[in-house]
Amino acid sequence: MSTEPSAPGTSPRTPRPGAQKSSGAITKKGDRAAKEKPATALPPLGEEEPKNPEEYQCSGVLETDFAELCIRSGYTDFPKVVTRPRPNQNFVLSASMSEKPTQDDQRLSASCSQNSLESKYVFFRPTIQVEVEQEDSKAVKEIYIRGWKLEDRILGIFSKCLPSLSQLQAINLWKVGLTDKTLTTFIALLPLCSSTLRISHLSLRNNSIDDHGAQLLGQALSTLNNSNRTLVSLNLGFNHIGDEGAGYIADGLRLNRSLLWLSLAHNRIQDKGALKLAEVLRPFELTHTEVVERRRLLLEKGTQERSSRSPSSSRHGDSKTEREKSQTAGISNVTLVDKPEKMQTLKAPKGLGKKKEKSGEVVKKEEKSGPGQSPTQGTPKKEDATKAGKGKVTIPEQKMSKGKGMKTGSKEKRSILLESEQLVVEATEMVNPLLEPVEHRDGKVFMPGNKVLLHLNLLRNRITEVGLEGFLTAVQYQVQVSKSRTSSSKGPLGLLWLSLAKNCFDPQCPTYTMIQELMMPRDPVKAKVREEEAAAT
Repeated sequence: MSTEPSAPGTSPRTPRPGAQKSSGAITKKGDRAAKEKPATALPPLGEEEPKNPEEYQCSGVLETDFAELCIRSGYTDFPKVVTRPRPNQNFVLSASMSEKPTQDDQRLSASCSQNSLESKYVFFRPTIQVEVEQEDSKAVKEIYIRGWKLEDRILGIFSKCLPSLSQLQAINLWKVGLTDKTLTTFIALLPLCSSTLRISHLSLRNNSIDDHGAQLLGQALSTLNNSNRTLVSLNLGFNHIGDEGAGYIADGLRLNRSLLWLSLAHNRIQDKGALKLAEVLRPFELTHTEVVERRRLLLEKGTQERSSRSPSSSRHGDSKTEREKSQTAGISNVTLVDKPEKMQTLKAPKGLGKKKEKSGEVVKKEEKSGPGQSPTQGTPKKEDATKAGKGKVTIPEQKMSKGKGMKTGSKEKRSILLESEQLVVEATEMVNPLLEPVEHRDGKVFMPGNKVLLHLNLLRNRITEVGLEGFLTAVQYQVQVSKSRTSSSKGPLGLLWLSLAKNCFDPQCPTYTMIQELMMPRDPVKAKVREEEAAAT
């Protein structure tokens, strides 16, 4: 107590030693924080903190959306979206180009040599080439990526911006170094796009896809509970697919009813894989799991029909009376066509419900219909003929300026593919492949096989005459089914093109010769050429 008043002026000003040390430590930390704070708080001029890519709403313009998502993801040196150059634009010769260059032109070319050298290096930079619609320059319909490694983060950006492209129809990934991880990511991206748009053409050429990648693609084509209904053409040429991978692709073709064009050229497929592919082109036996799933679908279909039959009986009677009144009143032909179509589509599923009740009659009816008859052949639609007729007109008009000669063949192929694609869409929307007419032989259930596939390319593989035997049997079956078809029947046509050249067999062997003889009348391009030659003579 006596020491405190002795120094009244110094006691409040002089802190204790402990307090002085602690306050000194606080000031040192504060000084350090004050020195480091401006470096983190003040970003360089013209730069902003990256925004969250999840908050960005895509506008449907690929160039804008892709660049914005890359910037928001912190990806600065990203590929640019450019319009795909047309081949004929670089080969248009004018009168001035055919003349000899003058001295002024030589001096000008020498001064621009440095700029041209830089432009050559720009050519090798990764780009995303697109083809756009003629009416709308921002509507992308095809994407081409070639010659640079497609990373997983680019696919992540694609998963956000591709579903907003309403006109996208084709994706071409050529030599982009797909790995198992990136291929899995890309396959998972396809259902996202299919829910909003229709990707009809997919090309994965020269990506070193092995049997495991083929397994992923086969599962994407179809599984027991799911089937792709939008993909029309698939190009897997110049890869490393062997017998096991070909078996996975064949498994995907068992229940797929949309793929029309398949290329497995320049792979490593031998006889075992060739036999698996040929097996799905003719009647094949259903597995136990597929038989169980088919029975479940039939039961589900029957219960739905029975539940909808009782409350809708009076409605059917009312619709019949209304139709009779409309016929007497003389309503236009369009309405008269639409109503029978609706009644036919309503009657068709009822037959499936009755088949489960009378199992003995199912076999007889299916044997009478034949294994090659399509389930949609009994209900022909006149709208299909009008759609197919439109397809025949529009395809040649789009390619009218492409010249003559071999281009006529491509026109015929496009028109046939378009007609078949329309038939396939209608069939897949109505009937599950497991509900197609089947055959019962020796206690086993056989499906009629995939007759939707039109083009199969197995050029330059390792197939011998053993594998050719399987394709000969498949072609003979499809030819026999085609002969039993009537002119008014509609449905899948079966194989029209089969390429087996440059394999491990003699081109003059009898089996290969028979396949060519059977396939030649089925090729519509060659048939058109023969008709033109006959008309000319």
